[in-house]
Order: sequence, then C-alpha cells, then structure tokens
Amino acid sequence: MRARVLVICLLFSLAILSPWAGLSSSDDPFARARKRMVEVDIKGRGIKDRRVLRAMGSVPRHLFVEEYLRREAYADYPLPIGEGQTISQPYVVALMTELLELKPDDRVLEIGTGSGYQAAVLAEIVKEVYTIEIRKGLFEKVKRRLKDLGYHSIKVKHGDGYFGWEEYAPFDAIIVTAAANHIPPPLLKQLKEGGRLVIPLGSTRYFQTLTRITMVKGEPIVEHITSVRFVPMIGRMGSATPHD
Repeated sequence: MRARVLVICLLFSLAILSPWAGLSSSDDPFARARKRMVEVDIKGRGIKDRRVLRAMGSVPRHLFVEEYLRREAYADYPLPIGEGQTISQPYVVALMTELLELKPDDRVLEIGTGSGYQAAVLAEIVKEVYTIEIRKGLFEKVKRRLKDLGYHSIKVKHGDGYFGWEEYAPFDAIIVTAAANHIPPPLLKQLKEGGRLVIPLGSTRYFQTLTRITMVKGEPIVEHITSVRFVPMIGRMGSATPHD
C-alpha cells in the first residue's frame, strides 16, 4: 500500500511540473513529430543538456504558430509569426538555451518574446522567466497565449528590450532573440556575477555570430559560438551605435 502511495505521489509531482506532462501521444497528434525533432534535429546535432532536451520534448511548438503552419511546426527551420518576425528553428532554440547553463532557481530575462516559444522552453527549466516584446501586436497575442497555455511563471512586458527590465534585475541569465550590432550596456549591468548572456551579434542583416558573455569579477568574458541568422533588434538598438 505504501509503495502504491509513493507511485501516485510521484506521478502527481511530475504532472504539475509542466502543463504538458500528462499529455499522452493519443491526446497529442504531434507527439511523434516532437520526439523526432528532439532525437534527430536537437540531440542528434550535439545538444546534451537533459533539461533542455526534456523541455524541447515537452513544449507543444505547434501551438506557438498559426494553424496553417502546424504541420511544419517540428521541422528544423524558422517559421513566420507575423509582423516580419519568426519563431526560431528548434536547434537554435535548444543551442541558445543550453549555452545559458541554466539551474532550476535561475531568474532569466528574454529580449524578444515573439511567439512565446523560447520563453515557454525556459519556463520548463527555471523558476522565473521575464520576457520583453517591443511589437504591440505580438505582445498582446503572446500574453494571451502564454496565459491560456498555463505558463503562469512567465512575466511579459511591452517595451524596448535594449534597456532590460531593471525592476527585476539582476538576472542569472539573459537571452536576446534578435540580432544586435553591439551588446546593450543596460543588459550587462543587469547580469549577475557569473551570469550568462547569449546574443546574436553582427552588423549585417543576414548573418551574425552567436555570442556568449559571462560576467566574471565584473568583467564580460566573450565567447564566439557559431554563425546564425536572426531578424534585427529594433527600438533603441536601431538608432544606437556601439559608442553611444
């Protein structure tokens, strides 16, 4: 009897970790496609962090794109989400998330909410997620979506992510999901000692370098990871220069 109670408690605890933990493959017609995405496009390309793999296998990516695109939701390429923006390809989402080296109690800031998919992946791993979207239309849409999908640990703000979210700083990790020609100084100031910032850096609209900055003894340590392609960051970034 005691063993049975322990099993029931374990299943209950797993069910409350994620809005999707109790969803069976028969309830979710996309479960097989999502599993293939994780095994082939993400794990198969070198992503090893089990928490990242688990999160990518849990979040229903098809619910973060328009209905007419759902059959393509688990393909390894970006998809349009409106207003000239895209949801990043799954491998890039996984790579950027792994580079953050997240821990369960981390507080994470995302710049560029977009569809909300990256924020949802983060919320499967960490305690608190703060995300900023500059486009009003996308902000209104994603705020409703995340609420409807049960991601109550994600706080969404309409504003210019260049300035971060000082009210909740400092952050253990910051992720920027739009291309920048320099690292916004306010984001560095809002990064904890030992914190990680992942951002696509580059002055060209078509290709950038995925970059990780780690704050060590108050100094940013820069690592260049790989080439990527992101839509440009707008707002203050669009009018600022590295020397402003």
